[in-house]
Amino acid sequence: MHIVFFGDQHLDSLGGAQVSMRLQREFLERAGHTVTVVAPRMHGARAAAVADPANIDLPSMPITLDREYSMSWPGHTTDRHLDRAMTHRPPVDLVHVQADFWGAFIGHRYAARHGIPVVHTMHNRVDVGIAAVTPLHRPVLAALNLWRRAALRGAVPPIGGSDGWAFLRGIARGASAVTAPSTHFARRLEEHGVFSPVDVVWNGIDDGIREQTLAAAPAERESGRPRFVWLGRMSPEKRLLPFLRAFVTADVDAELEIIGGGAQRAAAEKIVAGRPHVCFVGKLSYPETLARIAAADALVQTSIGFETQGMTPFEAATLGTPSVICDPDIAAELGGGLWAVPGAAGTEEQRAAGLVQTLRRAASDIASGESPVPMREVSEAFRQSSRTAAMVDVYERVLADRG
Repeated sequence: MHIVFFGDQHLDSLGGAQVSMRLQREFLERAGHTVTVVAPRMHGARAAAVADPANIDLPSMPITLDREYSMSWPGHTTDRHLDRAMTHRPPVDLVHVQADFWGAFIGHRYAARHGIPVVHTMHNRVDVGIAAVTPLHRPVLAALNLWRRAALRGAVPPIGGSDGWAFLRGIARGASAVTAPSTHFARRLEEHGVFSPVDVVWNGIDDGIREQTLAAAPAERESGRPRFVWLGRMSPEKRLLPFLRAFVTADVDAELEIIGGGAQRAAAEKIVAGRPHVCFVGKLSYPETLARIAAADALVQTSIGFETQGMTPFEAATLGTPSVICDPDIAAELGGGLWAVPGAAGTEEQRAAGLVQTLRRAASDIASGESPVPMREVSEAFRQSSRTAAMVDVYERVLADRG
């Protein structure tokens, strides 16, 4: 098969969806399939270093101060650029949209022009994410829905509405199948009429790098203070700043390593300035990140309601590292091997108090050798080879249904 991925962001930019898509592409290619990735061109110092003949980098504009992220405008100019680029590729069997904004619009427009079936993976709780970054989320969502209707006019059946679920319903209308990376998000999509049934296909971890990481890890825990690790994009919905304030309040004798980057880094560094045993290591490669997770005593995952899967706790679980989890949905999906933070449905003060309490308990459990153990079932089911096989089943079903 020749599958064309559409993403909102270039696969070499920072983000869980990008990590997942890189792995999906690699394992599909290992299985003998051809994958083309369509996404906005990167900007800044790293742009020249990410050239890949399998990518189609669309004309774009940077949308963040650090130039990490960019957008491509969905319209006739982009359509023409994409169609010209695709004339040099093999015939396309299936479009796999893994985007929620301009990438989704561009992907559905392309599929409609050429009569190609679409599988759409939902990666984003649009309503929660936008509410986390602006108090004007309702008018922003209304504007996004107007943009969606204009961009997809003639490509998918029209649908009204002005909230986040209406937006997701609208971009799913052109799909033959919809997948979600967790059971809890799949059920929410069904409950809100986005699509039914939604196939659950977890994002995965690279089988080979997982084995290498585990082989390189020490057989016994190294002595020393409890070691916590937090990683991700430093933006409001990830709740890094509330976590760091809770870490300072908890006043545990522990090490904390923070991996990643983003607009909130300066504010984060200010909260823990002068704090011993806290370090910011910036952006790391995928193998380096997995090695740091494996070396930690606990991963801390702090977003609530935003993550559609939350890859990092699953990566930690498959490497044998338990997690401190703020989101009860993610805790339920993991099933065990974690410290669940109480108060997710409460006020910010209650959430903070619950996190302080849980950090103290986790540090105490680690120091006494009583940490929870991640479930083996999660470790086995999270391998990318099994996830790719599950997605290929979805592809083949869609193609068979088309006759």
